[in-house]
Amino acid sequence: MTVSVRAEMAHLVEAAIAAVRPEALVPRRIECRGGELLLDQAPFAEAVRLAGRIVVIGGGKAAAGMAAAVEAVLVPAIAGGADVRGLVSVPEGCGRRLVHVEVRETRPAGVNLPTPAAVAATAGMIGAVAALGPDDLAIVIVTGGGSALLESPHVGVSLDDLIAVTRFLSAAGADIRELNLVRQALSAAKAGGLARACKAGRLVALVLSDVIGDPLDLISSGPCMPAPADPSAALSILRRHAALDVAPHLTRFLERAAAEGLPPASHAAGGEWTTPSDCRVSHVLLGSNATAVDAAARTARDLGYDVTIRHAVSASETAESVGRRLAAEAAELCAAAGRDGRPRSVIEGGEAVVTVPRDHGTGGRNQQTVLAAVEAWRRAGEPWPVGLTITSIGTDGEDGPTDAAGGFVDDHVAERLSGEGIDVARAVARCDAYPALAAADGLIRTGPTGTNVADVRMILARP
Repeated sequence: MTVSVRAEMAHLVEAAIAAVRPEALVPRRIECRGGELLLDQAPFAEAVRLAGRIVVIGGGKAAAGMAAAVEAVLVPAIAGGADVRGLVSVPEGCGRRLVHVEVRETRPAGVNLPTPAAVAATAGMIGAVAALGPDDLAIVIVTGGGSALLESPHVGVSLDDLIAVTRFLSAAGADIRELNLVRQALSAAKAGGLARACKAGRLVALVLSDVIGDPLDLISSGPCMPAPADPSAALSILRRHAALDVAPHLTRFLERAAAEGLPPASHAAGGEWTTPSDCRVSHVLLGSNATAVDAAARTARDLGYDVTIRHAVSASETAESVGRRLAAEAAELCAAAGRDGRPRSVIEGGEAVVTVPRDHGTGGRNQQTVLAAVEAWRRAGEPWPVGLTITSIGTDGEDGPTDAAGGFVDDHVAERLSGEGIDVARAVARCDAYPALAAADGLIRTGPTGTNVADVRMILARP
């Protein structure tokens, strides 16, 4: 039974990731026909003509696949002589060679922080769209991970200070909304900055969301959304996490910006708005965490499971509390499956936060979640059931600064954790899940998946 449930878990993981690969998502929504870009086989609300130059820019963990899919969609325009070129910024390991768009690897794998290479790439993108004219088109690729890959610090903000604050907030347990609000206040490329630099007549942003609820202004920190950066909100977040003294120059920059007040915000219903230079901007949400969750749920139903789905789990929930919650729910599912013989499953999306202690080990939020579930189960004093598996993975294939996408526990992993004499409680307290799960064969390694829609967690319970 262990091998069977483990194999079923692997099928669900594969289904979740495959559903959000951009090569499949882009052509499902976007096509080129008759010299025009179409959305869902119909013209955009305001037509997107392909008469001039076409520049493709953007960044994120799925940007290479998205750029490849865009090149494929534009084949008819290219055959007609359209000038298509561009640049996208991706992590190491996500690069690929394309014909018209340069894919540049600008940060190390597993290090979700901006680099000088990312800043240089972003400057190149801004220059490319600033050189366009009213008859031209910019296609901007916006995917998870783009906040670190599309970066242009404001004058007066050093990259080192920006990195220091981002690293500190991540370790202090700041959630993705808080991180991106701070990033928006410090960067000229975020909060609509990339779109405002564009002088084309039309800009279409293709979005793959890694933020629960899919707020366009927070995905990759909203490079094409007109939400005004809010330095006062950024200061409040720094204050909440005791980060005001991490980079004093940066704090003073935010204080000066807050004193100046916010500029008036542009209206952007559904991501549609016009920049001050008369560039009409449209956003297309191609996929999200819910897309991956639904695909895993369909696969679970095909395998005979009764499935409970949760699309929008709180982004501020800690990995430890998620693990305890999943363990408690798993016990209920096992009991129900034992009563009527029907296998049960829970599949949910989310992105937990982790507060890293000073004396920390190695791991990621998904591994921490799984090990916390093991700790909670042990406290209940029951052996791990043969038919139960709990899994948590990052759809991008990255989980913290490790080579794992996440982790899982079944009776085999639980037994090995006990047999190896691993102090699970101490490993959870030190955020040291990686070596514990590695020793117990409980890691999931996918390598970079070329996509990113946050995390997927699963419980499979067979009688």
